[in-house]
Amino acid sequence: MQVTEKWLPFGSFTTYVRIVGLDEGRTPLILLHGGPGSTHNYFELLDELATKSHRQLIMYDQIGCGNSSIPDDHPEYYNAQTWVNELINLRTKLHLNHFHLLGQSWGGMLAIKYLCDFQPKGIESLILSSTLASAQTWGKQVHQLIKTLSKSQQATIQKAEAQNIYTGRDYQEANQALMTKYAIEPVNASMPGPLKRPKHGGLLAYQTAWGPNEFTPLGNLRNYDYVDQLKTVQVPTLIINGDHDLCTPEVAKEMVQAISGAKWIQVKNARHMVFYDQPAEYQQLLLDWLADKT
Repeated sequence: MQVTEKWLPFGSFTTYVRIVGLDEGRTPLILLHGGPGSTHNYFELLDELATKSHRQLIMYDQIGCGNSSIPDDHPEYYNAQTWVNELINLRTKLHLNHFHLLGQSWGGMLAIKYLCDFQPKGIESLILSSTLASAQTWGKQVHQLIKTLSKSQQATIQKAEAQNIYTGRDYQEANQALMTKYAIEPVNASMPGPLKRPKHGGLLAYQTAWGPNEFTPLGNLRNYDYVDQLKTVQVPTLIINGDHDLCTPEVAKEMVQAISGAKWIQVKNARHMVFYDQPAEYQQLLLDWLADKT
């Protein structure tokens, strides 16, 4: 399988891009990773999709993580507008007049902002994977998930929130229990290579834009709310989440109800990284979705 790496200039920064597959004349799929700051690595689990769908996969590290520029001495760059501008720059530099767009978690928020604020031409379809349209709804829903933890873990998280201190060992363990149950377990030797490969995670990007954890949006994305604007989205849209996902049914329904004609699929026995928990089913969902499209 052919993999091409590029480093694209983006102002004074550089964006790392990884393109999988040959150009067979079919519309490529751009993948927007989560976080902010999670890197493209986990999307490498989808590499086979390039061959199966006969279209290129274009994934990249957003500014602040991975192999792209990490301006940690200027955290003011870590905001939604920077990342939207980076996506626009990538599209221009790669001459992408037409493409399908998949955003996972924060990547879906980025895709939503791009479509709603810019009404870009040439997007053939949209795939929103375990993402959200409202930061406040997300925070409230994840708080509900905390109630499924042990009483002691719930108390530990409640104490951390009351004191606004998220560094204690007990809190870290409680938060990890939440993430293991609804997102993904800690990196371990049994994981696929792309997930356990060392990477430059964007912790500052995450904390600056989102906050200290998934249920406390205190960063500059805390007022992110595109529920009403989603009504302007006119492209075919597929919404995916897991049945044990940080993206709860209530979060998914906000998007489904707002986007005319949106298709929603909830995958069983899957958490926030649906493509990790159910890789074959996830790839088949994408193949079926893209099958009748250019």
